[in-house]
This record gives sequence, structure tokens and C-alpha cells, in this order.
Amino acid sequence: MWTQFQSSRFWITMGAIFAGAAVALGAYGSHMLDGDQKSYENFMLAVQYHMWHALGLLTVGWQCNIESGSKTYAALSGILFTVGIFMFSGNLYIFTIAGNPSTISGIPIGGFCFIGGWTFLALSSLKQKKNLG
Repeated sequence: MWTQFQSSRFWITMGAIFAGAAVALGAYGSHMLDGDQKSYENFMLAVQYHMWHALGLLTVGWQCNIESGSKTYAALSGILFTVGIFMFSGNLYIFTIAGNPSTISGIPIGGFCFIGGWTFLALSSLKQKKNLG
């Protein structure tokens, strides 16, 4: 199962799916969301972080395709980005739509996952053996 997480195909597919979902949620927020300006801003913040980290998953896929020595760190990055999307953006979506304040407790965890994901992506790049530039 771990080899699936080291597959460039897996992460590029996941990144594309998450990016498409971010576009759909952004359209929903722009056209269908009821609420005040602060709710709209929170929802769009969730969309923004969702999209940036979906694009990050595409980078994870690219990194998994480059060199086997860096795949473990890249896979960890992808897992953290995915968890971060659900914990940060997902909880912010739920909070904005449902107004359930208990969901905001997961938002900082998602933020830490994003930071960890970028850290592991950097380590993945540092571990690669091929010189790309």
C-alpha cells in the first residue's frame, strides 16, 4: 500500500481531483453562499488554501516521478497536504455553511499539516540525486 503513496500517477490524479473540487466550491461560494461578508471571506480563504495545496499535490506527483530516494518524503508531503485540505479547508467550509463552531478546532491542525507538507516537499527536493538545473 505504501508504494501507492509513492506513485506520481496517484498524486497527480489526487491533485487534479482536489483542484477541480476547489473550483466547484469556489463557484458555490460565489453564487450560492448566504451570509455576511465575513462568512464569504472565510469560505474563499478555504477555497484559496484548498487550491494552493491541490497544486502542491501536483508537485508531489512530479517529485515522486524524479527519483526514488526522495519518494518517501514526497509521499509524506502529499499525505500531509491531503489531511490539511480536509482539516483546514474542510472544517472552514463546514463552519461557514453550517455555523458549527466545534469544527474550528481542526483548522489549526490543518495549518500545521500544510507547514509539514511543505517541509517534507523541501526535504524531498534536497534528497533527490539528479540535478535538475
